[in-house]
Amino acid sequence: MNLIDSLWVYVLVFIFAALPFFEAYGVIPIAMIAGLSPVPVIILGLVGNIVTVLLVVAFVNKIKEWREKRKKRKNEEDNSPNKRQQRAQKLWKKYGLPGLALIGPLIVGSHLTAFMSLTLGGAKKKTAYWMTASIVIWSFTFAILVHFGIDLLGHGERNLFDF
Repeated sequence: MNLIDSLWVYVLVFIFAALPFFEAYGVIPIAMIAGLSPVPVIILGLVGNIVTVLLVVAFVNKIKEWREKRKKRKNEEDNSPNKRQQRAQKLWKKYGLPGLALIGPLIVGSHLTAFMSLTLGGAKKKTAYWMTASIVIWSFTFAILVHFGIDLLGHGERNLFDF
């Protein structure tokens, strides 16, 4: 791979980690399995995911306003929570912000978890801290598991895409 292709692949890691439902803890292991260098992949994945989650936290009020306007346009008067919201409320009542921040990203993704945490009453600053910690913990956990899984299988020196 030449330098431009190499840089482009790392830019894609950043972009995919920033997208909801791809998440850093999903993109980092895939990139490592694909043969990319773990250190830049972990850094770019974390930065991409954390920055977009912090944007959700910072602009949560604008997002709420947008959702309310959208509901009014669709004439949705049913304010009863759906199954996903009910699960989040149960987690919130049982474990609070730390529990939702640590468990939520595995179920619905970090962006939606941050939004739900703030909607259920979490403070912006604490939500930002807990979501950042959660993203870092899960990303490193999956990166370590993939790293040792690849080495245990004897594929550590082989690029997945080399045929």
